[in-house]
Amino acid sequence: MAKESGLGWTTLNVDDSAGSARDIRNDVTNLDWSMPRGVQDVTGIDKSAIERLLLLADFSGTMNGVFDDGSNLAHSVLKTVSSTSVNRTIGIVISGQTLNNECLITDYALTRAASGEFTWSAPFSLADGNVPTWS
Repeated sequence: MAKESGLGWTTLNVDDSAGSARDIRNDVTNLDWSMPRGVQDVTGIDKSAIERLLLLADFSGTMNGVFDDGSNLAHSVLKTVSSTSVNRTIGIVISGQTLNNECLITDYALTRAASGEFTWSAPFSLADGNVPTWS
């Protein structure tokens, strides 16, 4: 196994409101996600250190990008976030590793900076209770 950079990203598909996967890599400037597990503190008073149980898995993150209102690109995919209540598959593929999750995109925030930049941000969270798993 060789160490790799995040350059040469293979796929970043996000479903539009009709459920069609759209590759929006060209419009995304950065992306972060995490797959945390909950923990429950079950420490008894007889312990000298914390005792925990591992709980449910989760998946969440944020996509950030540059405004692009071309057909089937970022704005076209995300503009319906506020008017539709649909799960959207977010498909991440890099270096042959695939991570697909059904998510709720909870916002599509647009920013026009003083310098003239027109950017967006879209946070997402796991929607369907399936454990995030790389394949």
